[in-house]
Amino acid sequence: MPRRAGDRRDYIDWARGIAVLIMIQVHVLDAWTVRAAQSSDAFRNLQLLGGFAAPLFLWLAGLVLVLAAERHTARHGDRGEACRVAVARGLEIFVLGFAFRLQSFLFSLGASPLTIFRVDILNVMGLSLAAAGCLWGLVPARRQLIAFSATALGIAMVTPIIRVSPWVDGLPVWFQWYLRPAGEHTTFTGFPWAGFVFAGDAIGTLVTRATRRQERRLHVGMVGAGAALVVIGVYLASLPSIYRESSFWTSSPTFFIVRVGVLMMVLACIFAAVRLVPVGRLASSSWQWLPALGRSSLFVYWIHVELVYGWVAWPLRRSLSLGQALLAWAALVALMYALVGLRDRFMASWRSPRGGRVPDGFQATRHESPLTS
Repeated sequence: MPRRAGDRRDYIDWARGIAVLIMIQVHVLDAWTVRAAQSSDAFRNLQLLGGFAAPLFLWLAGLVLVLAAERHTARHGDRGEACRVAVARGLEIFVLGFAFRLQSFLFSLGASPLTIFRVDILNVMGLSLAAAGCLWGLVPARRQLIAFSATALGIAMVTPIIRVSPWVDGLPVWFQWYLRPAGEHTTFTGFPWAGFVFAGDAIGTLVTRATRRQERRLHVGMVGAGAALVVIGVYLASLPSIYRESSFWTSSPTFFIVRVGVLMMVLACIFAAVRLVPVGRLASSSWQWLPALGRSSLFVYWIHVELVYGWVAWPLRRSLSLGQALLAWAALVALMYALVGLRDRFMASWRSPRGGRVPDGFQATRHESPLTS
């Protein structure tokens, strides 16, 4: 059966909710755990898991970009307008990255004004989405899978070269921060992180054209393809590197391939749990807080980073054991869910003249934005 216009791929909200949980966990453990506990195997394993939060966010943002652009085209029949909307959304997120850093600077006593221009995930995500939107509009639909896949792989392949290329030194320092790490001025860089957005775009081209029955087969295939990518990546990592200088955990294309494979398998498993397994459908009624966090990922990101790293939490800075930090993580997740509920009730009241329900289409389209607010 073809998908109806009102169908919702709710498993994407669940995936983003899981990414939110991992994101909060890695930040809380990084900021609040005592240094002695950070040398334990348990802490390192948790941080390794936390390393998948950012790739998952970027990958899902690319996937949803294609879904939103195709949905806009289907509704309005104007592919050019859909492309402009996608690019505008990417640029909006890019600008929000500076707004977030400006707020952090104003609330951080003694911080350097240069921190406003630090390259973080919103900067990389915004520019990558804008570029992906342009590519989506320029490339015919039948060739988009190849175009997005080739772009993602190309970004991963040139990352070790960019890291050591002398020509990058000749660029303005602001541009260098977007290409390769520069100490405290870069939390993320375009290479290789932008590659996850384009890898997500590639999967989005498959998901958006799948009927309900085909979507099930697609996710089964994603499990096999993801596992194959993991095996290929691990095998290639065991061979001598073709690069003069490369690190498996930071700049290696092999680790990029492994992470993309893991993301594909994770999304397929979430799809199965939410859509196919009866237990998953039964549990979903009492677990709606998780997709709710996913639908409000930008809001949660913005608030929780200030709470974890801001002056409010200074008494907790490097003061908790690992167990206490995990309890604090759970408490912060509960707080974020409560704040999301308050925000939603305020928005519903503000949007409705009588304080009634949210106008039609408000909730139904939230998952179409690459990073919902």
